[in-house]
Amino acid sequence: MSVTWSAKDHKNTNQPAATGLKRARNDVGNKVTVVLGAQWGDEGKGKVVDLLATEADVVCRCQGGNNAGHTVVVDGKEYDFHLLPSGIINPKSTSLIGNGVVVHLPGLFEEGDKNEKKGLKGWEKRLIVSDRAHIVFDFHQVVDGLQETERQAQEGKNIGTTKKGVGPAYSSKASRTGLRVCDLLGDFKDFSTKFKNLVHQFQSMYPSLTVDVEDQLKKLKEYAERLRPMVRDGVYYMYEALHGSAKKILVEGANAALLDIDFGTYPFVTSSNCTVGGACTGLGIPPLNIGDVFGVAKAYTTRVGIGAFPTEQLNAVGELLQTRGHEVGVTTGRKRRCGWLDLVIVRYAHMINGFTAIALTKLDILDVLDEIKVGVAYKLNGKRIPHFPANMDVLQKVEVEYETFPGWKTDTSAARKWNDLPAKAQNYIRFIENHIGVPIKWVGVGKSRECMIQMF
Repeated sequence: MSVTWSAKDHKNTNQPAATGLKRARNDVGNKVTVVLGAQWGDEGKGKVVDLLATEADVVCRCQGGNNAGHTVVVDGKEYDFHLLPSGIINPKSTSLIGNGVVVHLPGLFEEGDKNEKKGLKGWEKRLIVSDRAHIVFDFHQVVDGLQETERQAQEGKNIGTTKKGVGPAYSSKASRTGLRVCDLLGDFKDFSTKFKNLVHQFQSMYPSLTVDVEDQLKKLKEYAERLRPMVRDGVYYMYEALHGSAKKILVEGANAALLDIDFGTYPFVTSSNCTVGGACTGLGIPPLNIGDVFGVAKAYTTRVGIGAFPTEQLNAVGELLQTRGHEVGVTTGRKRRCGWLDLVIVRYAHMINGFTAIALTKLDILDVLDEIKVGVAYKLNGKRIPHFPANMDVLQKVEVEYETFPGWKTDTSAARKWNDLPAKAQNYIRFIENHIGVPIKWVGVGKSRECMIQMF
């Protein structure tokens, strides 16, 4: 059905309808830059955010909880962030934890205090927490562990969660029994009643769950007072940031496309939308305000936990990538599974997110290999399939079609510009770029900020 609209339909106004409509469309406000993971997480998003955050006025987290882990190295100091946006390092920018994030308050303050000892000064003064953000309670974390134990007993396998309570907290949110920051900072008597009801709800499902309710409430009251100066109406704050003076606003996605609750390798996924839509719903940003969307991908592939992984290398190559890449989870300490770069999943991530450019990280890890393979297509029963399978049983059965490249056998860690990279490494990068159909803006060859080669 098509609908036409003309100036004749527009009444009770002193100006022509088309002019008013045009002006409204032009008055979009500041554009937001979004940084997202293009694989199964752990791609090095923190480094890209850190790079962009040096010039950002506002850096936002839009989803997830302290199940995420970003490592940022600045001036030889290594910072680990889980709930705090990586931009908190920049003393001139404001960091915002949006309504789409689930916040574990003990974890937030412990993280801040730990990084403060490393030199992160004044972080509390430049952090804003949305009053609409849901709270992860300690008992959510216990339930997370109980659910994993149940899955193992019933199905012989678990999901491999971080046991940070994120899934149960989002379950409370979806079942409309969750508690938000605004509840905690409101009438504490009313909050206490709701908290007790929520505990009772979980105890009816998990009879072995024990919670010292009074002790928890006492601690939560203390956290509330420490948190209070940081809390703002996140929607109004974002609106003002978008439509006030010119500002550089950065959104830092946690997790990654293949862990998205809707688009990832379900059920081995996280509990939130970590694709571009999550930036809108997790912060209250209209789609018109989304500008550049940068995808971050490693020059190979890793994933933590269980689930299908078509290009995984359970051999010497996989071990070499794991060892050279120091592939251990920031949040869990678990070894990451490693394999060749899978361009099927990166292209799939691009379909959903519409990347305007890619950051390719950890190229230097491949420096010692004689040959390098890249997964370019999946085959099922001998035939190429054009899509990424939704069904995990199907994904387990796919055969990967590879392109093979000669290794460059040269140390690239000192490269700081494109021409410093060996020709074979340049060919590898250009192939990735052409296959995905998205320009590569950065190439990472090391841990620190200086090791990100900017291409354009």
